[in-house]
Amino acid sequence: MNICIIGTGYVGLVAGACFADMGNRVICVDKDSDKIKNLQQGIMPIYEPGLSELIGKNVKENRLEFTDDIKYSIKKSKVCIVAVATPQDKDGSCNLNAVIEVIKEIAKNSTDYKVIVNKSTVPVGTADKLKEIIKDITNVPIDIVSNPEFLKQGSAIDDFLSPDRVIIGSDSDKALKIMRDIYSPYFKTNNRIMIMDVKSAEMTKYAANAFLSAKISFINEIANICSKVGADIEQVRLGISSDTRIGNKFLFPGIGFGGSCFPKDVNALIATAKENGCGSRMLEAVRDVNINQRKIFINKIIAFYNGNIKGKTFALWGLSFKPKTNDMREAPSIDIINALIEQGAAINCYDPQAMENAKYIFKDKIEYAKSSYSALDNADALILLTEWNEFRNPDFETIKLKLKDKVIFDGRNQYNHETLQKIGIKYINI
Repeated sequence: MNICIIGTGYVGLVAGACFADMGNRVICVDKDSDKIKNLQQGIMPIYEPGLSELIGKNVKENRLEFTDDIKYSIKKSKVCIVAVATPQDKDGSCNLNAVIEVIKEIAKNSTDYKVIVNKSTVPVGTADKLKEIIKDITNVPIDIVSNPEFLKQGSAIDDFLSPDRVIIGSDSDKALKIMRDIYSPYFKTNNRIMIMDVKSAEMTKYAANAFLSAKISFINEIANICSKVGADIEQVRLGISSDTRIGNKFLFPGIGFGGSCFPKDVNALIATAKENGCGSRMLEAVRDVNINQRKIFINKIIAFYNGNIKGKTFALWGLSFKPKTNDMREAPSIDIINALIEQGAAINCYDPQAMENAKYIFKDKIEYAKSSYSALDNADALILLTEWNEFRNPDFETIKLKLKDKVIFDGRNQYNHETLQKIGIKYINI
C-alpha cells in the first residue's frame, strides 16, 4: 500500500516506521524543512526507544522516505494519514487549524480516489465538517476514516505493533476494506479491529484518555486523604488494585499527569460537553485535582523549610512528564521548578533525555548537571519528579553525604520510608 503520513511528531513517526516495516511504501511529510533534513540524515526530533533503529532500517530498504513536498506525497499515495497537532485553545477547546489546512491540501491535490485517515485527536463531529470542506474543493471521491491512536510514549513501537485494539470509524465499505488490508498483518492470530461509526471512534479516544486521567486523579485524592488520617497509600493502592474490576494500571499516586494528551484531551472533552449543554463535573474535578497535586507537592517542600526556601539549592532528578521520553509538554516539573525559583531557590537538574528541551524552556534560570550524582553537588535537598529506572535504586549513602539537609522530596513514591530512615535521610513523599 502507498501511504503518506502528514506530520512527523510522535504518532506520525511511529506510524510511518511501523507501517513501512510491514512492507508498505510510506512517505512521511512535514512542512518543517529543517526537521525533514534532520530525519533524512537520521537525526530524530524525539526520543522513543527503538524508533531511530526502525526508521534507519526502513529508509535503507527504500520503504520509508521523508519530504516537505506535500503535493508529491499526496499524489503518490492512496491513503493519506493525518497526524498533525491539535493544540488547546485558550478556552480549552481543540484547535483544528492544522487539520483543516492538511485536508484542504489533500482535496486540492487529489486526482483519484483517496482515503483520509485521521489519527489526530479531534472533537466529535470533526469528520462531518471535513467532508463539507472537501466537497467545496473537489468532486474526486474521498473517504474520511477516524483511526485514533493509543500509543504510550516510551513503549510506542510495541504498542503499535501489538495493539490492544484498532479503532476504525467509517461509513464506507471501500475505505473499511483498505483499512483492514493495512492492519491485517498485525492481527494474524487475533483480530482486534473494532469497526464503528465515525463519531463513536472520535469519542472513544477522548473517553479513554479521560478515564485514565480520572484514575490518576482518584488515587492522588485518596493519597491526600491518607496523609491526613494516617493511612499508607501504598498499602491502600495494593489493596484496591488486586480487585480485578479495578486493576493496577494508572493507580500510582504522585504529582499528577502531564504530556501532550491527557491534560489537553480532558480540557477538550470539557469544552465539548459545555458546547452541547452537558454537565462535566467529574471531568472538571479530574482536571482540578491534577493541577492541585503539583501545588500540594510544592507546599510540602516549602513547609519543610518553615515557609522559606530562599537561598536553598535543590538537586532535581527527572524533567520529562514520564520516563522513556524527552517530552516536557505539560510536565509537572515545569510548574514545580517555576514555583521554587519564584520563592528564591536554585535548581540543579538532571534527566537522561530531556535536558535539551529543559534548556529551551528554562534557559539560564536553572543549572544543568552532567549526571544524577553531580546534580547533588552543593545541594541542600533532592527532589525526584520522574521515575526513570536509573533513579529507582540509587546509592543512598552517597546521596546522604552530598546533601546538606539530608532530605529527599519524592513526587513519585519510589523509595522506602523505613530504609531511608535507617540510613538517616528524611523522606517526604505523596
